[in-house]
Order: sequence, then C-alpha cells, then structure tokens
Amino acid sequence: MSSRRAPVAEPDAGHAYLQIGEVAERTGVTQRTLRFYEEKGLLKPPSRMDGGFRLYSDEDLERVERIKRMQSLLGLSLADIKEMVEAEEVKLQIKAEYRRDAEISERRGKIGKALEVTEGQMAIIGQKLGALQELKDHLEGKLAQYRVWLDHLDEQEKARTL
Repeated sequence: MSSRRAPVAEPDAGHAYLQIGEVAERTGVTQRTLRFYEEKGLLKPPSRMDGGFRLYSDEDLERVERIKRMQSLLGLSLADIKEMVEAEEVKLQIKAEYRRDAEISERRGKIGKALEVTEGQMAIIGQKLGALQELKDHLEGKLAQYRVWLDHLDEQEKARTL
C-alpha cells in the first residue's frame, strides 16, 4: 500500500523557519490543530526538512494568528475564515501587482477583483452581525420583560403595605 504525500517544498535558506512544535507554542494552538488547518486549506502546505518535518514561515505564523483572532472575535467557522484569509491574500497580491501606469482596463479589473473579494468578506461579517443582532434583540426583549415583572412585583408590594 502506497501513501500519498504532498510534494515537499524546499525551505528558502534566506528565511527563518519554525518547526510545528514551536509554532504551536507561539500561537497557543495544538500541533493537531495546525495539521487540521493545513488539511482544510487554511494553511498552505509548509516547507519540509529532509526528514519530512514541517517548517513554518513568519507568514504562516501570522496566518494562524489571524485565524485565531477571527474565530474568537467573530465566531467564524473555519470555512468562513478560509474565505476571509484567502480574500486578504488576493487583495495583497492585487496591491503588489497594481501599477498606476497600467492600462485603465487592467487597473479597473484589479480594483474590480478587490471590490468583489471585499464584498464577499462583508457578506460573511453581515451574516454574523445579523445573527448577533437577532440575539441582542432577543436578550433586550428578555431584559424588558424582567423589568416589567419587577415593576409589577414592586407595585404588588406597595399595595400590600398601604
């Protein structure tokens, strides 16, 4: 039985790399979580040493931190996080390639693509905000009801003391 492995990307000698345990320690996630992120496409397959050990770059570390921030701050699913992170990468790529001296149609295309991926991000945030607003409205209704009940109890108590 043969096992399939992703092609091994050789690390760039000019950059510092961290092994999976170091990344896990620095980011506060488990090694299993890092492998899961890789499996789900949230992290690109890392470079590997000759022995097959995963090597992560500073960019990988930053990406893990962004994933964690979106999970905790926004409560996003991993699929949504993947879409958000990929959109950021598309925008960074567009920014790197954008030339003010390029043809208007080329500039229009790049800006249009940036607009499209940002609208996708806004849609994800909008869904979360909508769900949070519904929950907030529900809780505000509960608070109002509890205050009404307390007011009725206060009125009943005053009526008894008269």
